[in-house]
Amino acid sequence: MSRVCEIRDCGRIGYAEALKLQNDLAEQRKQGLIPDQLLFVEHPHVVTMGRNGHMENLLASQEVLERAGISFHRTNRGGDITYHGPGQIVGYPIFDLREWKRDVVAYVRTLEQAIIDAVSGFGIRAGREPGHTGVWVDGRKVAAIGVHISRWVTSHGFALNHRTSLSYFQYIVPCGLTLPVTSLQALGVEAGRARVLEALARGLAENFELEFPSPVELAEYTEKTK
Repeated sequence: MSRVCEIRDCGRIGYAEALKLQNDLAEQRKQGLIPDQLLFVEHPHVVTMGRNGHMENLLASQEVLERAGISFHRTNRGGDITYHGPGQIVGYPIFDLREWKRDVVAYVRTLEQAIIDAVSGFGIRAGREPGHTGVWVDGRKVAAIGVHISRWVTSHGFALNHRTSLSYFQYIVPCGLTLPVTSLQALGVEAGRARVLEALARGLAENFELEFPSPVELAEYTEKTK
């Protein structure tokens, strides 16, 4: 049985604003007031530190970050440190896992698979790296994942490097791993934001057995994001 999921592209919004929106929607989802939600956003330059993060993986001082136009936030998601910025597609699923699987590991692995399926449509053969969360292409991370789950309702999610300026990763040790990052653009993908969003939505719908309100509404939604 498919579950209804409302989907929206919030465009570029600040990290704190997006976090408040997630928290509000997650609380409504816990109370059964709304169905599952899928938010797509793009953030201004920001470095975030997860609850398992280590400050030694932040390679720049606050002054250096400020000069580069990068803000810093601590968060309650899993994982270590990561970067978000223009050209990156960030997905925040607000899913009630009681209606899917009460399994945190299965949730993360399924997020990975949804992204792997999505980028395959652009000729990218992505996969997993043993022992490391995220989506990888030839040993380079193209998508990071960090989630928070409270009473089986998810928040936070994934960040796919679409047309991201990879130079901003110089300020951190991404996810605490001294491994390189890449982007769809660096891999030769010329597809615009709308097409990538549509592919991600399709991958998530298929892997999590979601049903968006209607194909027409999804088409209108993707058209707006070009």
